[in-house]
Amino acid sequence: MSVRNQNLEAISPVLATFQISQTGGVDDLKDANIGEPVMLTGNNEVGPITNGGQLLGKLINMTLTDNDDGRRLATVQIGGVCRLAVSATVPSVGNRVVGGTAGTVKQAPSVASDPAGGNIARGTVLDVNGTTDCTILLN
Repeated sequence: MSVRNQNLEAISPVLATFQISQTGGVDDLKDANIGEPVMLTGNNEVGPITNGGQLLGKLINMTLTDNDDGRRLATVQIGGVCRLAVSATVPSVGNRVVGGTAGTVKQAPSVASDPAGGNIARGTVLDVNGTTDCTILLN
């Protein structure tokens, strides 16, 4: 008998709602960003993750669409298990992650001493799918 594949992403996700950061009155997150990692950009405000930025979680959904008028809100998975795209340096199982390029995460750099406020690395990588994506416990 073979081992059955587990869908860890369905186990107890923790979701939170945030405002979306804006540049020049235009939301920094678009419909195409759903499923990508995001970071805190201000008080109760999220935006696209930057290279080396601190991962908050995975963008799950937004109120309204790109074509609608009005201030949008973002639903972000901030706990549980999620799958995110990776870029170089691809993390290994057990690594922690930070923001990568173009909506991805990457292996967190080693830190000789944590900066004020603590190390920005987040999560624990549970599974790596080549150079495509990884499954992360957002702890």
